[in-house]
Formats: sequence, C-alpha cells, structure tokens
Amino acid sequence: MVSAKDIKALRERTGAGILDCKKALAEAEGDMEAAVDWLRTKGIASAAKKSGRIAAEGLVHAYIHAGGKIGVLIEVNSETDFVAMTDGFKELVHNIAMQVAAHSPLYVSADDIPAEDIARERDVQRARVIEEGKPAAMADKIVDGRINKWHKEVCLLDQDYFRDEEKSVRDLLTDAVATIGENIKVRRFVRWNLGEGLEKRSDDFVAEVMSQMKKG
Repeated sequence: MVSAKDIKALRERTGAGILDCKKALAEAEGDMEAAVDWLRTKGIASAAKKSGRIAAEGLVHAYIHAGGKIGVLIEVNSETDFVAMTDGFKELVHNIAMQVAAHSPLYVSADDIPAEDIARERDVQRARVIEEGKPAAMADKIVDGRINKWHKEVCLLDQDYFRDEEKSVRDLLTDAVATIGENIKVRRFVRWNLGEGLEKRSDDFVAEVMSQMKKG
C-alpha cells in the first residue's frame, strides 16, 4: 500500500505529479530511491531539475469574473521575459487566475500558512474529534487527515485544478515546467469580492497595487 506521506516525499524530491509518484512507488514496491530512478527513467522527473533555478521574470495578470463581481490579481514568475511573453505562458497564468476566482484559496502553498493559523485549525479539528466521540488513540491520525484536506481547500497549489480534477494546480505547474523548459512559480495573488474585504492578501503586494492606483 502506497502511503500519502511517501507520495508527498517523492513529489518534493522530483516535482512529479501525484499519480506518477503513486505509480512509481507501486512499481518500486515502496522503495523511495528506486521510485526516483523509475521517474527519471520515464523522463517524468526532469522538471525537478529546473525547480531550483531563479524565476525573476513573468507576468502580473488581472482577471475579472461574474460581471465585475470578482477580481483577481496574480503574479506568476518565469526565468526569462521571452517565455513570459509566449501564448502558452499567458494562458497558464490566466487559467491559474480563474482557479483563484473559482475556488477562493487563501495561500499559495502550505508553506505560506502562518504557524498560528495551523495551530488554531488543529485545535478546532481536535475539538471536533472529541465532540464526535472518536477513539482517543486515533485522534492524531484523524486530525492529520483533516489538516491535509484543509490544505486542499485553502492552498492554491494543493487544490484540484478546475479544468481537470484528476490533477492539482501543482501538477499543472509541473507539467508546464516540463513543456516550457523553465522554472515557473506562483508568487502571490489577491482576490476581491464586491462589497467584501480581500479574501487573500499579501501585504506588500496590496501596498504596491494601492500605490499604483493612487498614482493612476
């Protein structure tokens, strides 16, 4: 049985998609190194070699949805301006902006969640487990599972991609890296709902936007 923990570890090492990692671990009978070699043999792990390269170019893209009721501003980085100007990259950025509009993520990835927010969510889920009368011995495992599910709800990269729910947004980026040949990174985004506050804010990003609006 391939565990979710091993799949995650293999993804972090190789940049390969969930399904590919699961298949690699199954083929390797759970051997992590053999699974890495399997992915490399298939050419699936090639994108991981690009993940450490600096992505300092890219686009800031605005997307307005639902007759002006929802707005998204997103920054996606590439390594070169040449790639940033291609139709394929522009389409990728547009689709990710649509994902933000449709599924309201709060963070780019789990790494961006403040420790206090994670602790608060764990406390809430642990209280739920107790309220539901679940066995105390199973509490930590249940809470871990619910935290992982929460990540899929609030983290953009962990969400199911709205055009193909068999893959995550992270998988979408990995595929794009393999196709385009450059490192690609979602840096930040903001999402507005008409009449409400920002659903996601990166303070420096918002400050820049507001400053430019005042100048304009």
